[in-house]
Amino acid sequence: MEDPGNPSDGNELGGFLRARRAALDPHSFGLPDDGRLRRVPGLRREELAQLAHVSVDYVVRLEQGRTRRVSRPVLDALADALRLAPDERSYLFTLADLSPSARPRPSGRPEVAPRLRSLLEGMHDVPAMVLHRRMDVLAWNRGAAALLTDFGTLPPAERNLIRLTFLDDSFRALYADWARAARECVAVLRMEAGCRPDDRTLTALVGELSVHDADFRTWWAGHQVRGPRQLTKTYHHPVAGTVTLDVQQFSVDTHPDQLLVAYTASDSASQEALRFLLQWTPTDPPSVPPRRTTTSQ
Repeated sequence: MEDPGNPSDGNELGGFLRARRAALDPHSFGLPDDGRLRRVPGLRREELAQLAHVSVDYVVRLEQGRTRRVSRPVLDALADALRLAPDERSYLFTLADLSPSARPRPSGRPEVAPRLRSLLEGMHDVPAMVLHRRMDVLAWNRGAAALLTDFGTLPPAERNLIRLTFLDDSFRALYADWARAARECVAVLRMEAGCRPDDRTLTALVGELSVHDADFRTWWAGHQVRGPRQLTKTYHHPVAGTVTLDVQQFSVDTHPDQLLVAYTASDSASQEALRFLLQWTPTDPPSVPPRRTTTSQ
């Protein structure tokens, strides 16, 4: 039986189409009521086929994984019929373009460039960190440790924002709206899983979270996806109190799988709270993992 929670089960495309079809309200399309009882939520396959101007058999074969080669016009028609958002449309095209013979992508923890580390350490008034796109925390400054957690006390395998959001009670308690933040995390991870089905580290993370958290299992099965974007998050911090921050995410041109993430206050009260937090925090060297040294062979 197909496992929709496994990012490498070979039929991610079918699972995504079924999930997006089930999430739609048939009445919003003005479809005629044929009097039949709807046994499942959302659009029926024949209704999706009608809206996308393709055959029902074609939709069935796509959802069952019996065909993977889809033309761009057909994908556009399906995306329009399913009312996909830009991130979802991009994800659909990514899934359809996957090839079993594609070269596996490296799954180890990447290195952070020295100049990027220097930039991070120089951001004295701004909590900031460098993330891998699967949300591994690769490097951080003193402000990020004060705001979120001292990542240096965690084993490298546990320095992952999504893992902490679901499995660490103290980290979870920081969020004013944990459910919203957690669902955003799942959407980011689902997007990444579609782009990198051969990433064993990502697959292991999904498996761990699926085993230990029922909410993660439910939201993962919903196939919601989201790429990096600017966010606003409110935290209940044990030292600074309530603080609302804009989360800025910047791609690193020289390392496409890395993001520089910075937290800036979104209002004057949060600015004061953040300033207090950074003043209260001891001015120790920033908590960044030591740079790996290499030796000549």
